[in-house]
Amino acid sequence: MIDTVLTNGEGAGTGIVLTSNGIVLTNYHVVDGSTSIRVKVGSGSTYSAKVLGSDPTHDVAVIKLSGASGLQTASLATSSALLGEKITAVGQGGGLGTLYKTSGSVTATGQQITASDEGTGSDAETLQGLVQTNAQIVPGYSGGPLVNSSGKVIGMDTAASSGSPITGYAIPITSAVKIANQIESGTRSSTVHIGPRAALGVEISTQSSSDNGFGTSNGQTTSGASVVGTMQGGAAAAAGITAGSTITSIGGKQVTGPTTLTDVLETKYPGDKISVGWVDAQGQSHTATVTLGTSPEN
Repeated sequence: MIDTVLTNGEGAGTGIVLTSNGIVLTNYHVVDGSTSIRVKVGSGSTYSAKVLGSDPTHDVAVIKLSGASGLQTASLATSSALLGEKITAVGQGGGLGTLYKTSGSVTATGQQITASDEGTGSDAETLQGLVQTNAQIVPGYSGGPLVNSSGKVIGMDTAASSGSPITGYAIPITSAVKIANQIESGTRSSTVHIGPRAALGVEISTQSSSDNGFGTSNGQTTSGASVVGTMQGGAAAAAGITAGSTITSIGGKQVTGPTTLTDVLETKYPGDKISVGWVDAQGQSHTATVTLGTSPEN
């Protein structure tokens, strides 16, 4: 069971133990935005954990438990899920600190869905090649195993429909483990990020810049990402970016809103240098090259 502390609350999910020394597979969305991670394994022992790496595009992450040894590992299937086969999904249902199981069967394979955060509808992502099941997967099961009748993990629980009856979806374990192996080897790619994330050190408004009242000296609003605060000692503050500024470009790309900023930073690492353009609260334009810091969030 994986429990996380976020900047704006808490989260809960599940993981699959891959190695006896505490390498654990889970969904990226289980640890996304977390500032600390606690994991309780089947024996009852609790560990702190850090993210080794992730692939947000495929919703896969690998975490390492601190000081773990002698853990029981999952038995992984090497073949694909079969239509109609009986399965059991296991997970921390509702994030209540207990592992639950729900049974069903594989109702389809190779499925594509667009998944988003429950309630907010944010962070939408398209996932492909999924195993579909009628097992009643609920929030908290994410990152947990989908197990066949032989006790082998055939998938990683990832998403479910919000309506009833529930339709659940899992990433095939062969696909997830292939990404996990790449993360363990420390191999970066266009989708796989290894280690800590880069930070510009700004707090961005969730509203569009045209709604925030900041404008240029001629009264025209500026398209971009609106800065409502900066981190002391961060890259943005060092460059002179202040609350009331609007970031208009980063890394040579025009910034049309917070998502553009996030997408560019997702491809960068702490210590990378990047160009930033912004308009200050008085309407003056600036550009600078900054050295990105380390994000406190996963």
